[in-house]
Parts: sequence; structure tokens; C-alpha cells
Amino acid sequence: MLELEVENFRSLRQVSIPLGPLNVLVGPNGVGKTNLLDVFRFLADIIQTDIEPALEGRGGFESTAFRGGGRTPSNIRIRLKATWTRHSSTRAPDEYEFKITRRRRDGRDTLSRQESFQFKRTKGRGRRITIQGENAQVVDTRKNEDEDPVTRSIGLQRFSSGLSTLPRLSDDAGGGEVATLAEGLASFRVFDVDVSSARFPSRITNSLQDTKLAENASNLALFLFTLKRNDLESWQRLVADAREVLPQLRSIDFEFPSGSAREVIAVLHESGLRVPTELADASYGTIRLLGLLALLYDPNPPALTCIEEIDHGLHPQALELLVERTREASERTQFLIATHSPALADRLRPDEIIVCERDGDGASQIPAISRERLEAIVERSEGLPLGELWFSGVLGGGL
Repeated sequence: MLELEVENFRSLRQVSIPLGPLNVLVGPNGVGKTNLLDVFRFLADIIQTDIEPALEGRGGFESTAFRGGGRTPSNIRIRLKATWTRHSSTRAPDEYEFKITRRRRDGRDTLSRQESFQFKRTKGRGRRITIQGENAQVVDTRKNEDEDPVTRSIGLQRFSSGLSTLPRLSDDAGGGEVATLAEGLASFRVFDVDVSSARFPSRITNSLQDTKLAENASNLALFLFTLKRNDLESWQRLVADAREVLPQLRSIDFEFPSGSAREVIAVLHESGLRVPTELADASYGTIRLLGLLALLYDPNPPALTCIEEIDHGLHPQALELLVERTREASERTQFLIATHSPALADRLRPDEIIVCERDGDGASQIPAISRERLEAIVERSEGLPLGELWFSGVLGGGL
């Protein structure tokens, strides 16, 4: 499983969280839930575009660094622990740390980066890669502690990330291990259904075998069509779930207005209506529900799936089903979910909830209450649901 440490990223002055299979961030707007999810977007952007474009996409270092306190901090730091590579384990996880530092030199600001990778082994040798300036140092430790480690140096561009450049190296230099880590981080998905985009027809790609659901569900119709075509059992379960929440729904079908090779639209057959309803004419909540169910039935999910405001636009009747399906899907992907819905929190277990709040200096407190203290409060609460305890302020992070 994944452990995350963050320092000085937007409202996250100092945050440390071990993540379980299902993790739900609860708290009002503005406490830092979205900023926590954006940490993973930031890392994915670094892999895809490198450090400077990832920073510029967030307004530069000044806008990306912690915004509270009297002045901008000099660095941003992110550290992750997980079992990415083949020989790692929960007892000997892989580790990655990334740090950007800003210094004033010759009357202007300069940025530098430091990175470190540790690939541990339960048995046998390990590997550590450290990057600073234009040099990457690769150190292989031996199986026997009395043997000297093997060290080699590799040149890099001054401000390029090892995540984006080291995967090109040979396996002996750590390229394969860094590539595995980078692929895992790049696959992390921050999902937020854009209903206006999800309504419309999807262009059919050349291959229907590996269709991935877009982070904003803009290709929802194509993904649903592909799921029905390639995984009929999952498709039937998805439709059954949708019918449970939408009693008027009888079935979901597909049409190809511009030809079967060009685009596909989803249509809903509903009780009492003589013509089907195109997704473009469906309700906001219906499209949100279908987008979330599509995500939960994805046959090839990433290692981590983040979901923005999962409850937004949904009837409370849908929440019970979504929590149940998310728990089932968490056997295949970790979830980090943001919500401010007490109704959804009511359906969670103490080990699934992370209470969020902000202090007087603008720093996010995540978690605002330890798991041990939360469980002790729940035990004394005589059966009150978590959402009610949170909403009343007993758990902190109140509205």
C-alpha cells in the first residue's frame, strides 16, 4: 500500500498519511482535499512533461508552494513509499523522494531539484539512486554487508526529473526499476466527471480493446460500449446497479449516427417513454452515476484512483451502492476520495475516513484526528454514524 508525505505544496504545509484500500477525505470546502489529490496530478505531469512545465501549469513555484504564513517557503517536498517493483514488499517497500528548492542568486531566483530512489529487497542486493544538479549516482548494495557497494555516476540535465529521464537507462543502471515506478505514478488517475463533456458522442478509436476512461469521462459512451463488448459480465452488473438507483431505467444501448467506425452514442431505454433518451438529454445525476459506475467497473484500473467530490449531484439513495462497489473495487486499486457529504460519511467505517481541516495559518491538517482517537470516539458514541459525528464537530473538520 501507499504512504505519502508532503511539505509546502499549496495548503499542505506538512502532511503524512498512510493509505489503506479505501480512503475518504471528509471536510468542508477549502481545507485542502483537492490539493492532496493534486499532488498525484503534479507527479504525473512531471513524468509526462518534466518539472518546469508541471510548475508553470500551476502558476510557477510561488503559486505551487505553501501559501500561508509570512513568506513563501524555500522548498517543496514529496515522499512516497509503495510496492512498485517486483522484489519489493510491505516490509521492504520502494521509496521515492522529490524536492524543489528556490534560492536567490545574483539578484534572481534559481530553482534546483533533488531526487532519491530506493529499491529495497527482502533478500539480496538493493539499489539507491540520488540526483542532484547534473549528476545521478547509482549505488548497488551487496547481499553480504561486508562487501563494498558498487557505485556509478550518470549525467543529467540540471533541472530534468529522474522520473522522466532515468527510465531510458539500462536495467543495470536502474532504468527498469525507475520505469516501473514512473509507470505506476503516471497511471494514477484523478477522476472528476465533467457532465457537459460526458453527454456527447465519443469518437471511436482504432482499438476497442484497451479503451481507458478519460479522467473527466469525456469518452463515457465509448468506454461503456467497449465494456459491453469485451466484458459482458461486468457490463451486466453495471446496468443492474444503474437500474437499482434509477428505477425508470430498463436498459442501455448504443447507436452510431455517423457510422460504426466513427462515433458512438449511449441511449437509455426508460419505462413510460416511447423513444429512447440519448445521454445528451439525460439528467446531470444520471450521467454522474454512469461515469462513476464505469470507473468502478474498469477492468484495468491504475494502482491509485482519486475521485473529486464523489457525492456531487447524486441522490442519497445512490451513496449506499457506490460505497459498496468502491469497497469491492478497492481490491484492485487503492481509492483516495474527497467528499463533504455527511450522508456518504455515515456509510463509512472508521478505518476508511480521513478528517480534514485547516489551522489559523492556512495549513491543512490531514488527518485532523488520529485513527486511534477517532476509533475511541466512535466506540463511545453509542452507535451514532460517522457522518453525524463529523457534522456535529465531534471529529473536527466541521462545516
